[in-house]
This record gives sequence, C-alpha cells and structure tokens, in this order.
Amino acid sequence: MEISKKAKIGIAGVLVLPIVIFVVYSWITLSYSFSEGDRAGYLQKMSKRGWLCKTWEGELAMVTMPGAIPEKFVFTVRNDEVAKKISDAAGKRVVLKYAQHKGVPSSCFGDTEYFVNDVVVTNN
Repeated sequence: MEISKKAKIGIAGVLVLPIVIFVVYSWITLSYSFSEGDRAGYLQKMSKRGWLCKTWEGELAMVTMPGAIPEKFVFTVRNDEVAKKISDAAGKRVVLKYAQHKGVPSSCFGDTEYFVNDVVVTNN
C-alpha cells in the first residue's frame, strides 16, 4: 500500500505544525513584555539550576520598614553577565530592573515570569 503525496503532506503538516506553533508562541512571549519595572531590596539568593536547561534563579528580600517581615521577589536571569553582577552583590541592597513575560511555555526559559535585565547596587 502506497501513501499518496497529499497524505504525506498531511502527515508532515500534523507533525510539524505543533512545533511551529510552539516556537512562534515562545518567541512572542519572550519578545514582548507584559510589564517592566524596578524592585529594591536585599539579594538573598542566586543560583544556576535545572536538569537539562540551566537557568539563573534568584530571590530578593523586599523590606518595607525595619522589623517588618520581608516580601520575597523571585526572579530569573537569562544573561550570564547580569547574573554575575547580581551574584557579586549578594547581601547588598540592590535595585533590579525587570521585564515580566506572561505565558512563557516552558521552565527551560526560567522558573518565573520576571526576567531581570540589569542591577544597580545602592548605598542605602
């Protein structure tokens, strides 16, 4: 039994179309940010983790006033140079500049939707 040319094209389309949709959707979610902003606090943790897809993940303690329980801001860093700058600032008060990307389809791009793209160490 021989498969017709139309059937082969149909089978290829069924196999390739989901991959193309995934790639396009991933590109859109990573290219356009939902929001951008700054978060200030003390850098608590920075680590590179993951089984196959290694990503930089961090945690910032945001203290509103002395003695208050800090709120945690968890974030992802995709750039190794920025990750090194952040790691060098461990324990210091910093301002993180981030972009929020909602709907990123895989944790291979990061565990959070907050992607930090710069850090400023403050003296406060």
